[in-house]
Amino acid sequence: MAPRASLALVTGRSPLWTGLTLLLLAATGLMAQEPPDAPKADPPQDEPIELAEEITVTAGHGDRRIQDVPLRIEVVDREEIEEKALMTPGSVAMLLGETTGLRVQTTAPSTGAANVRIQGLRGRYTLLLSDGLPLYGTDGGSLSLLQVPPLDLGQVEIVKGAASALYGPSAIGGVVNLVSQRPGDRQRQGLVNASTQQAFDATLWLAEPRASRAGSLLAGFHGQKRQDPDDDGWSDLPAFARGVLRPRMLWDDGAGRSLFATAGGMAENRSGGSEPGAVAPDGLPFAQDLDSRQGDLGLVGRLVFARGLLLSVRGSFSHRREDRRLGNERERGQRTTAFGEAVLGGSAGPHTWLVGAALQSDAYENQDLERFDYGHLTPGLFAQDELRLGGRVALGVSARFDHQDGYSSFLSPRASLLLRPAPGWTARLGAGGGFFTPTPFLEENDESGLARVLPLAPGLAAERARSASFDLGWLRGGLEVNATLFGSRVEGALQRREALPGAFAIVNADLPTRSWGTELIVRYRRGGMMLLATHSYTSSSEDDPEAPGNRRDVPLTPRHVASFNAIWEDEGRGRIGVEAYYIGRQPTDENPYRSEGAAHVLIGALVEKRLGRARVFLNLENVGNVRQTRFDPLLLPARATDGRWTVDAWAPLDGFVANGGVRVAF
Repeated sequence: MAPRASLALVTGRSPLWTGLTLLLLAATGLMAQEPPDAPKADPPQDEPIELAEEITVTAGHGDRRIQDVPLRIEVVDREEIEEKALMTPGSVAMLLGETTGLRVQTTAPSTGAANVRIQGLRGRYTLLLSDGLPLYGTDGGSLSLLQVPPLDLGQVEIVKGAASALYGPSAIGGVVNLVSQRPGDRQRQGLVNASTQQAFDATLWLAEPRASRAGSLLAGFHGQKRQDPDDDGWSDLPAFARGVLRPRMLWDDGAGRSLFATAGGMAENRSGGSEPGAVAPDGLPFAQDLDSRQGDLGLVGRLVFARGLLLSVRGSFSHRREDRRLGNERERGQRTTAFGEAVLGGSAGPHTWLVGAALQSDAYENQDLERFDYGHLTPGLFAQDELRLGGRVALGVSARFDHQDGYSSFLSPRASLLLRPAPGWTARLGAGGGFFTPTPFLEENDESGLARVLPLAPGLAAERARSASFDLGWLRGGLEVNATLFGSRVEGALQRREALPGAFAIVNADLPTRSWGTELIVRYRRGGMMLLATHSYTSSSEDDPEAPGNRRDVPLTPRHVASFNAIWEDEGRGRIGVEAYYIGRQPTDENPYRSEGAAHVLIGALVEKRLGRARVFLNLENVGNVRQTRFDPLLLPARATDGRWTVDAWAPLDGFVANGGVRVAF
């Protein structure tokens, strides 16, 4: 969906926040005042921009039209999801990675682990939700993106920037909410896919609505064999086998009472490292395997009272076990998260308000490295008010107070202003703050494990973030243009530093992490044709862990990313599309072969043909066969002091890939 831009003004000093508050209030007053003889503004649904996009979002509490929400929420709709589901049926990684302002970054090439970075910030700051519930834990995770198939998704909602005021701890980079389809008609879909990567996917989605009740079931198996395209005896792509099962149930009496329930189970085994029969550069075989198991439950209930009061209750429970093998080392850990929230909301004149309370628990236990065991309980109180002044101005203000045992209390504010200065024009200005309490799960540890990491020091402080953004959109007929300016600042960012030879400490950085940049998206639709061009510029810098007190560019963050997509679709016949992505140069970290990743272009094409109830598809990815190991080796000449055998991934590791299959409705 539309990109978003951010303010480089974020210096973290209190005058900025005072000034921003005054700016919000001043803009509200100016837009609300109309000359005595001026005609009254039409309600938002009468403006051309409102008619073009009837999308309902659930992010930010409550179901509302996207164009009425002051908070900037970007949506990937069902059409885009269906396209990406044909490219990677086993995960949502490509779906998110090709969204402007988001970058899916591989954090462990040997196991394929990856997370999603939002506007230049580390992936652990991204909160991944399923139907508004934290079923995948309290941070971005390293495998969650790869273990969620997209077949049953209705849309994806993205909030960029610090959002702790709305979502509590850990959402200081942004939020990705995966929203499932709500069954309206009986549907049965099956998808089978195979690729030249020796990957296989088989997914089934069933939906059954009955009067006030509806249910759905998603089941799938996904697998891949090891790949060593450069024949150096090391698996550039791991082997994996994964099974997924997720039933959902929805009950709605049509009178304001509803109940949504979901449960999920996932089992996956991954294996990488040296190829069978091969050895690492030290002459010994090195296995790098990761087996994971997850089970979760989620519940959302709503009840409407007299006078329009709405009570919403949400709760979830998730348990995940991982068994990691790194050569002769073994790390077995389990993480349990629980979440509960109650929200009461209503309307009074131009105000739409809500108050709520939440309780979140996060516990980790490591069978082999007990020094990393922890348990955190975080209660929170929050409130939000949206003020509408005519049809042209809406101001949203929210604040949240959280207290986490072992750390201090935290106040997280957020303010958003929506302006409609003229028909077809929309502007949003927003700012917020948040916090993230320390855990040992940094990106660097995804590849090397925790064995060489020292226990977390008692004096570690929570990371604190502030962000701001300004968005401007214009819509006329089938042409849509959106531009964004964004900025963020993270104080006390956690870093891993070598404290002793072969021993690493997690510390708070001396200098803040700063990110700012711009995003631009131009979209044109006419009939079944859609053209899309995007560009993003990101400048992100942090304290250098090897030279504290000195600033460096954040590794693996390209300054420039651009794309062009063209797709033609006919519901009765099929679709055809082409895409091209430019990824600019990016700094690398601890890479003996280069200090900067080379710029490259990725080209793809998709063809889908409808044959009755079946759709046959063929997808070509990376037609130019861009592969990192065509530039330099992935494997290090000697094992790094932290235990890694590979450099970071700054380009694709798989090269050209063709996949195809059939999707059947029955």
